[in-house]
Amino acid sequence: MKQGIIIFQKNAVLGKVKTRLAASLGDEMALSIYKKLLKRTHQHLESLPIDRIVYYSDYLENEPKDSNQKYFVQPAGNLGQRMNKAFQEQFNQGYDQLLIIGTDCPDITSELVEKAFSALKKNNFVIGPAEDGGYYLLGMNKFSPELFVDIPWSSAAVCEMTKKAILKLNKTYETLPVLSDVDNEEDWEKVKDKF
Repeated sequence: MKQGIIIFQKNAVLGKVKTRLAASLGDEMALSIYKKLLKRTHQHLESLPIDRIVYYSDYLENEPKDSNQKYFVQPAGNLGQRMNKAFQEQFNQGYDQLLIIGTDCPDITSELVEKAFSALKKNNFVIGPAEDGGYYLLGMNKFSPELFVDIPWSSAAVCEMTKKAILKLNKTYETLPVLSDVDNEEDWEKVKDKF
């Protein structure tokens, strides 16, 4: 079975990452925090025997090549359109199961990712709900563009509307534990001791 995890990550550029954090902590601190989140995300995934498929926000970075890692640039469009295209591109590469995550959730662990893949053996989809109403992880075992249509991205309704879209397809999903993303200073204060 061919499994992959798509990682949506921003290029670590001063003034372009964690803008809500930067509003209160400044651009330098926001970039520093983003780099910590990025490093933590990748450290948790590197032990897994799955393909890691990095989609950069703006351009490909000159990184040491890893046989389990592939690099792309996110297509144009809103978040839903970009995720939809990434899933489509990767399912076209012959994957049987795909997950997508960002780099804002410090509590995504290798165990959680394994649990998500395990959920896809019994369900069509898996969702990791975020405390803010979005999701930190979405997984599927067949390309399903319906999950990215008419969703108010970056709103508190994203997760619930995604679940409704799944049920409308008469498909099943499993839910992972609710976790929080680091979007603002208050979020960072809750997790900074882990770094």
